[in-house]
Amino acid sequence: MGAALDQGPLLSVRDIAVHFGGIKALDGISFEQQRGQILGLIGPNGAGKTTLFNCLSRLYTPSAGDIVFDGKTILDRPAHGIAGAGIGRTFQNLALFTHLSVRDNVRVGAHAQSRSDFLSDALRLPWVQREARRVDETVDELIDYLNLGAVADLPVAGLPFGTMKRVELARALATRPKLLLLDEPAGGLNHDEIGELGELIGKLRRGRELTILLVEHHMNLVMSVSDVVVVLNFGRKIAEGTPEEVQADPQVIQAYLGGGK
Repeated sequence: MGAALDQGPLLSVRDIAVHFGGIKALDGISFEQQRGQILGLIGPNGAGKTTLFNCLSRLYTPSAGDIVFDGKTILDRPAHGIAGAGIGRTFQNLALFTHLSVRDNVRVGAHAQSRSDFLSDALRLPWVQREARRVDETVDELIDYLNLGAVADLPVAGLPFGTMKRVELARALATRPKLLLLDEPAGGLNHDEIGELGELIGKLRRGRELTILLVEHHMNLVMSVSDVVVVLNFGRKIAEGTPEEVQADPQVIQAYLGGGK
């Protein structure tokens, strides 16, 4: 772990501001995430979590500041280039192709790392065929890893919500990310499924050497899996530290409970 940390942070958010008209959705947010860390991003409704997440995945362009990932700014990349940079994400509102099978949804993610194009595919060049086999292997491995084998060839539409969440996670993992952005992964899950999700997040970090940034309302999940927690409120960072430090912070207690000393 020490050697990896010598390379510097994987993600550096530097004085990010986002203005929508006269509204400051984010006002000078800064933090760093080290390689291999799980970082929880929390805050009350309207705190700016989703806005920041959308900046990280390039759906929004900040009004000021910079986001540096693996030593390079990502603000010169379009949203469709983020997977190629090594950032994968899931969505709070599932963004699956419901008419396609589970397997084909995961395949969409794997193709984000493919170099093939229409002409190369049409000519069936040898390297294209090798890459197609690699995609198939990636898809099969992730379907097995996330226990989706029984539904692999079924359309996503009609599957249980918890299963669809795993399909979207498999698709994000198929992009082979260095940083995985999880947007409200516990939303809509029952108590047992949330427990399984916590175990899975830890397994992903250990087994796939992932750095994970988690936006989540479910406090027990965040505090149980995160190394570091960053707290936003009204577009500003009000706390950063270990789960224990953040839970004891008077500003955090004030923001969530409207009281405390």
